[in-house]
Amino acid sequence: MDHLRMDKESVARTLVEIGILLELKGENPFKTRAYSSAARTLEGLGESLSVLVAENRLGQIKGIGQALEEKITELATTGKLKYYDDLKASIPPGLIEMLEISGLGPKKIRALHEKLGVDTLEKLELASKEGRVAALDGFGEKSQANILEGIDRLRNYASKHLLSQALPAAEYLLDQLRQFPDVIRCSTAGSLRRSKEVIGDIDLLASSKNPAAVLESFVTLPGIGKILAHGETKASVLMDDGIQCDLRVVSDLEYPFALAYFTGSKEHNIVMRQRAIQRGLRLNEYGLYKSNQETRDPSLRIHCLTEEEIHAELGLQYVPPELREDAGEFAAGEKNAIPRLVEWTDLRGSLHNHSNWSDGRHTLEEIAGHMENLGLEYWAITDHSKASFQANGLDPARLKSQIRAIQEINRRFADQGHSFRLLTGTEVDILKEGLDFDDDLLAELDVVVASLHVSSGNEAENTRRLIRAAENPQVHILGHLSGRLLLEREPYPLNLPAVIEACAETGTWLELNCNPRRFDLDWRYWVQASKKGVKCVINPDAHRNEHAGFLRLGAAIARKGWLKREDVVNTRNLAQLLPLLG
Repeated sequence: MDHLRMDKESVARTLVEIGILLELKGENPFKTRAYSSAARTLEGLGESLSVLVAENRLGQIKGIGQALEEKITELATTGKLKYYDDLKASIPPGLIEMLEISGLGPKKIRALHEKLGVDTLEKLELASKEGRVAALDGFGEKSQANILEGIDRLRNYASKHLLSQALPAAEYLLDQLRQFPDVIRCSTAGSLRRSKEVIGDIDLLASSKNPAAVLESFVTLPGIGKILAHGETKASVLMDDGIQCDLRVVSDLEYPFALAYFTGSKEHNIVMRQRAIQRGLRLNEYGLYKSNQETRDPSLRIHCLTEEEIHAELGLQYVPPELREDAGEFAAGEKNAIPRLVEWTDLRGSLHNHSNWSDGRHTLEEIAGHMENLGLEYWAITDHSKASFQANGLDPARLKSQIRAIQEINRRFADQGHSFRLLTGTEVDILKEGLDFDDDLLAELDVVVASLHVSSGNEAENTRRLIRAAENPQVHILGHLSGRLLLEREPYPLNLPAVIEACAETGTWLELNCNPRRFDLDWRYWVQASKKGVKCVINPDAHRNEHAGFLRLGAAIARKGWLKREDVVNTRNLAQLLPLLG
């Protein structure tokens, strides 16, 4: 059995969710914990899940009895689990929805349901506004206010999706479209093609002489849960994971114009149309025409095979999709001054990552082997400092032990003729009165990332702490500067221009944390930072080996910020990087 329908991590996530749902129902706590324990056991397995399933050895693993073995096998081999589906169906959907509200766990939701009869967000909102939630034991005024804020946030984000969720779904659909014999060309469009950090729907575009056949095949693809609309040139579907996808099919002559139009942004398109009108032309999603009146007369269409040719007709250098936000691309395009933007293949390593010494999943040896196999040259281990106790942060003695362990791995690699290198480091907490480690210890490390994990709630205080960290000569990088978590937590109050200015003065690098829940620093600030000479480091903040894949997403966000290869520190090879680290 070489191929499973569900991988180890997906099975583990489902087991965790089962435990949460059981807790929501008030089941025996030993039973609920069994599922979360089994999930941790699966994640920590050094052996392939497919081998364990094929050889019927799951039941031999401590903590996985016969019932769990059967459920894991069913999940892994079929991608579904009847027990999970039945359990989820037995719980009011509103209660499950409440789990998305920050600070509301299964026990509190069950209490709200049992004592106030709350089973929808609307009822929870009404109970909170009437003060009934605050009157319950274990809640209070602050919890009630947080619940109301959480409901508002949930509604605002209800139809939004992270780039990391939308991209694999879109790539799967594109792969399928490319196999349709009637498809000539196809692409993503919309905010996904522009690499926005959060998107709404997935927009796809295809060209064909037979749109009906393409759309008929599209709406029957595996992974599509519901057909929302199915017309002659467009279909809208809802994927199994809840993301809506719209596919438009046009003629191949119209394709480049439709691609430009449906990629957007709206603001960019307005300026493009104005440029056409100024030249006595008309631009729309169907073509570029030799008339300043709205028309689709094919005899007036200017023949353009690609977006590059459309840009050229309008006196512009080609504008990469990521830059189409009406944020300087037209002034640069007129002067042929749009730079070669960084590519994810330019990246040589990462300077902010975690191992199982703190809250990461993998050992130092596993990380080194995996990253070398990816073709990377270096990978910094920057586990948490002691103040991050919830993340098993390292005290000075453990950090010194880790330094020795990394040095030993590097010695073995060198003896075996490998050029890959693990770098020693820390993600040191920025505390109220300084850093969590003293300067002498920090000086022993290759890389020091300083991060603010606990906001004071005060803009001036947060800004002061970050500037002081930037002024410390041992600090190389300020990590995930604003502290935001997309679709979950707003940025800390912070004077970002002041921090950028401080980094420019001290030579401190700023991180583009490419964990898809962060993408922090926001792409909108990188033009300002790079103009001041502040260098970027694209880091996945990896807690698992597979998080190295975030580097690709990080490069896309860096491109939105107009960053070039030379603006990004970790495009340097190891020999170039080490002198910069000092």
